[in-house]
Amino acid sequence: MSGYSLRGLHWFNALSAGASVVEGLPPSLKVADAELGRFIAVVADPDNRFPRARNGEVGLLEGWGLAKAVDDAISADRDNPKKRPIIAIVDVPSQAYGRREEALGIHQALAGAADSYARARLAGHPVIALLVGKAMSGAFLAHGYQANRLIALRDPGVMVHAMGKASAARVTLRSVEELEALAASVPPMAYDIDSYASLGLLWETLSVQQIEQPTAEDLARVVECLKQAISDVTSTDLKGRLGASNRAASSRVRELLRAQW
Repeated sequence: MSGYSLRGLHWFNALSAGASVVEGLPPSLKVADAELGRFIAVVADPDNRFPRARNGEVGLLEGWGLAKAVDDAISADRDNPKKRPIIAIVDVPSQAYGRREEALGIHQALAGAADSYARARLAGHPVIALLVGKAMSGAFLAHGYQANRLIALRDPGVMVHAMGKASAARVTLRSVEELEALAASVPPMAYDIDSYASLGLLWETLSVQQIEQPTAEDLARVVECLKQAISDVTSTDLKGRLGASNRAASSRVRELLRAQW
C-alpha cells in the first residue's frame, strides 16, 4: 500500500480516457486535452528528483509545469473566440517543504502557477476545480483556487485548509483534539467540506459511490456537473464567492472600500 493518495490520478485517468495527452511535462503532472477541456492534475511521483515532492506535493517542477500547461492553452486559444475550459483535478497534500525548494524559489514557482490560472480565467477560459482529495496550503492556491467554479466531492478525505491538523495544532499551541473542538464553532478553522462550503467558496458538492476509483455512474455524474459549471461561467471575476452568510463581513468591507475609493 502506497503512502500517498492515488485519487487525483484515478480521476484524471477516468475523465481523460481517450484524450490527447500533453507531453514534455514532469511525471508528477498529468495534462490531457479532452472534448470537455484541458484536464490538469498533480500526482505523486516516487522518483521525483526533489524528495519533498514525491507524495503529490506541489513543488518547483510542479509549479512551473502548471504554469506552462495553462500558458500553452492561453496561447493556443488567443485568437479563438471560444476558449477551452481548463479543469484542475485537485488532490494535493501541501506545497513541497525543503531547503532546496526555498533556495530555488518555490514562492515564484507557485506564484507563476496561480498567475497562469488567473490569467486564463481573465482571458475567458472557464476554469473549474474539482476537489477529489486534499486541497491544502499553498498547493491549493497554486492549483485550483483561482477557478471560476469550485466543485468538491463529498467524502471525509476531501478537505481544505491552510495546513494539516498536526501542523496547525503546533502553531496554535493546542492538541489536535483541542483544535477539532475549536473548529466545531469556527468554520474557517475546520477541515470538513460542509464548513468550507459555509464560506461561500464552493459552487457544488457531489456524492459518489467510489471516490478512490470512480464507477461509470460516478464518472457520468461528475462530467454532467462539470458541463453545468462550465455553462454557468458568465464572467471572469470571483465575486460569486461572497454570497454566503459567513462572508457577510467580507462583503461589507468591500462595499465600504468601493465607496471610499
